[in-house]
Amino acid sequence: MKEICMASRHFFNLDSLEGGVDRELAAGIVTSLFQGKQAMVSVVRFEPGSKGQIHEHPEEQWGFCREGSGVRIQDGKRFTVRSGDFWLTPGGMLHGMEAGESGMVVIDIFAPPRGAYQVRGSGFAASSS
Repeated sequence: MKEICMASRHFFNLDSLEGGVDRELAAGIVTSLFQGKQAMVSVVRFEPGSKGQIHEHPEEQWGFCREGSGVRIQDGKRFTVRSGDFWLTPGGMLHGMEAGESGMVVIDIFAPPRGAYQVRGSGFAASSS
């Protein structure tokens, strides 16, 4: 059996992020997006102390802190998160993220895929508070 490189139509790597759609969400926050028919993966890299705007969107969102730590703001409450923690954000719920002093990497899964994130761009492309 022939072994192939991970970056192909259906295989990706979290360290290279080749094949994703890049988007700058805010100062110090960038993401690479990978879309399927029913869900979308977003690998978000936060510089130390960066803060995302509080926003909402209709899609359900699961988040997983892969590296670092920070604060998840969700439904008006603040939750400290660190590597290994994950959470569910129902569609329509206000939420945001603040990175800790060492920054963080968060993997988000959206279902269905976020339409505005299918092309390169900037911003959260969502309603904000």
